[in-house]
Amino acid sequence: MRTSDAVIAVQHLRKSFGSVEAVKDVSFEVGPGQVLGLLGPNGAGKTTTINMVSTLLKIDGGEATVGGFDVRTQPEVVRQLIGVAGQSAAVDEKLTARENLELFGRLYKIPRGKRSARIEELIKQLDLGAFADRPASTYSGGERRRLDVVAALVADPPAVFLDEPTTGLDPRSRSELWGTVRSLASNGVAIVLSTQYLEEADRLADEILVIDRGEIVAQGTPETLKQDLERDVLEIQVGDRNGFERARELLGPDANPATDAETLRIDIPVHGGADRSLALLRQLQDGGVSISNFQLRQPTLDDVFLALTGPSSMEAEEITT
Repeated sequence: MRTSDAVIAVQHLRKSFGSVEAVKDVSFEVGPGQVLGLLGPNGAGKTTTINMVSTLLKIDGGEATVGGFDVRTQPEVVRQLIGVAGQSAAVDEKLTARENLELFGRLYKIPRGKRSARIEELIKQLDLGAFADRPASTYSGGERRRLDVVAALVADPPAVFLDEPTTGLDPRSRSELWGTVRSLASNGVAIVLSTQYLEEADRLADEILVIDRGEIVAQGTPETLKQDLERDVLEIQVGDRNGFERARELLGPDANPATDAETLRIDIPVHGGADRSLALLRQLQDGGVSISNFQLRQPTLDDVFLALTGPSSMEAEEITT
């Protein structure tokens, strides 16, 4: 049942490509000013979900509405209510940001007077002034992605879909784009944000759907998902390569450690807090492992992600992106 104030409402969405079930029974709602994070590995079904709800891909089963209009039976109306920014920038490199936005305004059939005012409003609101009159071919990756997001806002849509908008950006550009997303939400826009960046989901999303192999494996706020693990994490920094390999051998698969061979770090999920942590540290020291540092910490969204998602698989979504 759709909540009365939901801008985007999805119920039991399904999509298959041949024998591959890309999306299986996905449901969610997004209200005004809310950011829903779709989190999952490559091939999880994130892009397929966004493409269906934004009318770019036929829905095999289930229902989806935007602003109360049915995605399947009223796609033309839905397209007037949404903005979409995909994984690659859809801008004309020969045109300036202002000219690109003018082009998008014409495509949306916005009257000239209103179009010019809207473009100036977006340039000021989302801080494009420094490069608004330069050709897009001169832009950095971050400037190009910001323009792509802003282009999706020309028609002032109540719903926006952002499909991995910060992929490939440096930390500064990513932070700037995060500011753009926060600004949109503060102005009442309902946002669906797909991402592989755990920090991005943690900082921006009011609610997160963790999707793996086309299915929702967890749903909730970032804090709720962390608390639901009901365990801490023992983070161990090993002193040398031989010690790292020895530690993995001593712990074995039953400890379910997450290891990083490059940094020689081992994260071990711990039930039992300090007592269990001390026992593991003694086991490693007695086995001849040199430990340079350790800490017992609460779980992060990274730990949630690793606990809930399996190895990514090749999936038909990659064909559709």
